[in-house]
Amino acid sequence: MKFSLTLILFSLVLFIASCSTTSSKSTRLLELDLILQTSNKNKEIIIESLLKEDIKFSVNFENKDSYILKDDVLNSNLKFFCKSFIQEQRDMVESSIFQNRIDDQKKVLIVYSNDYRGIANNLIKKYPEEKYFLLKEDNYESEIKKILNIDTSINQHLKISELDNSIEIKHSPRIRNDISKIYFLSDYEFGKTIVPIFRSYALGIEFYATTEIFHKANDVRKLVDFENTFIPVSGILIKEIAKKENILSIENELELTLISDFLTIEKTHQNNLFRKDVRIDSGKSRIKRNGCIDRDLSFWEITTTNLINQS
Repeated sequence: MKFSLTLILFSLVLFIASCSTTSSKSTRLLELDLILQTSNKNKEIIIESLLKEDIKFSVNFENKDSYILKDDVLNSNLKFFCKSFIQEQRDMVESSIFQNRIDDQKKVLIVYSNDYRGIANNLIKKYPEEKYFLLKEDNYESEIKKILNIDTSINQHLKISELDNSIEIKHSPRIRNDISKIYFLSDYEFGKTIVPIFRSYALGIEFYATTEIFHKANDVRKLVDFENTFIPVSGILIKEIAKKENILSIENELELTLISDFLTIEKTHQNNLFRKDVRIDSGKSRIKRNGCIDRDLSFWEITTTNLINQS
């Protein structure tokens, strides 16, 4: 992140940064007074964001009784919001594939890595009738074939072929037919390996995941590994990220978006801008005067064609 080292040191030593600008386009200069505790990383993001705006602001990072903006903003209940960004995604996936299911005869397959064992265990308690598989980080394809019963189909084909070697029997492995959806609980390094393998076999089955599965990707074009997977995130937000060059990671861009939303909501409250129907970037919701904010997420089906063309 490009930022004035002098300004960073100044803000961290004195814990107060103030700046004012004027604009010929506006007769009223918006004001913002922030009092909060947060990490050095978030301090830099906040000050850099405010310096880009036409706004008079003051920031106090010293007050020990002030609001705490946690370093992990993606998993934190940010001020004004009902839930964290990640929790809203998980709740939406859960509601869609477990609670609002249409076909009760088929199961949901939850595939998870060891880092997500805790989340999977919670789902097991709530939905014990579903299928759960912990994939270890070796021998992926063999394990996936077992999960989908590919090995059984191949073995049956071999037995039939052995009955008469003179007859060539064409065969496409058939997977188990009791699964309608697959929910991946995985980070990027694990997900980019296993999802393409599942996709090569599990045709006609819907894939779901949260943005966690591609957080560490540093280019939206790398989302091609997750093509056609349903993610509870704004497609507009991802397209905006795709317009940027040389991003650190998609995770970092999402963090910038959430902090930007936090500042936008603070500015709206402090300057009484509710009549302007101000909206947040991390979801479709508008900022309201009272009550916490739900982001009103919707599913985006990953398709990299348009993203690659514009990036």
